[in-house]
Amino acid sequence: MPPENSPTVRHRRLAAELRHLREAANLTPADAAAALGWSKSKLTRFETAATRPQPADVAAMFGLYGGDEALKLALVELARKIRTRGWWATYSDVLAPSFVELENDASTIRTWGAHLIHGLLQTPDYTRAVIRADVTDEAEVNRRLQAREHRKAVLAREDAPRLDVVLDEAVLRRPVGGPEVMRGQLRALLEAGQRENITVRVVPIEAGAYPNIGAGSVTIFGFPRQIDLDVAHVESFAGGVFVEDLVEVRRCSVTVDRISELALSEERSAALIRAITEE
Repeated sequence: MPPENSPTVRHRRLAAELRHLREAANLTPADAAAALGWSKSKLTRFETAATRPQPADVAAMFGLYGGDEALKLALVELARKIRTRGWWATYSDVLAPSFVELENDASTIRTWGAHLIHGLLQTPDYTRAVIRADVTDEAEVNRRLQAREHRKAVLAREDAPRLDVVLDEAVLRRPVGGPEVMRGQLRALLEAGQRENITVRVVPIEAGAYPNIGAGSVTIFGFPRQIDLDVAHVESFAGGVFVEDLVEVRRCSVTVDRISELALSEERSAALIRAITEE
């Protein structure tokens, strides 16, 4: 996976919020830039995520545009975080920094798994088998596996996010890595479902067709702060796509809700996973 050269999702969202605040203040880019003592191009680069603003720049823009003080603090903090290199920067050759950044900052993660166990709940053996399906170089396989293990630490934090996982039963029956690896993975899934911040539910095969049955997996990140609107990540054959538009994120959320309605309860899902493990 090549490193991302485009702005991170959070950087783009900060830029969009700054642009929205200027427009709400009925200021043109030229007028706002003049009032701030900047060139118009500097302001435009901030609003298009071509350049990362300093926290002081964000505070100056907010001072001109006005608005809620809580929002100002959230925006300034967001500007600081954009410039902070997380652990994932070291693995930018094998990880998508934007995805891991969102995963790290989210307070809730809702996911529909159409093809695989969610990455945060995969065992090392299962992950290795998944990686080897695409990668033949053993050094790269090990590096990807190491990065995946780093990701899992987010669930062990004191402020760990709430992880709600819904899986297609077919995912549980696909023997990734062989029967023994899959049995170990299913046992780990049962253990994960016992943790307070994790729920695991299964859409049984007998449920038949479900909404967007031909599409891939979806992850929706939720955040506690005012500036942090939900972001969806949709997987396809061509790769993952971030969805930030409010209407489209809502559409993704509703689809996941509809699929979730077909899922078994946590207790019945666990019983099904145990039964498949014994098979």
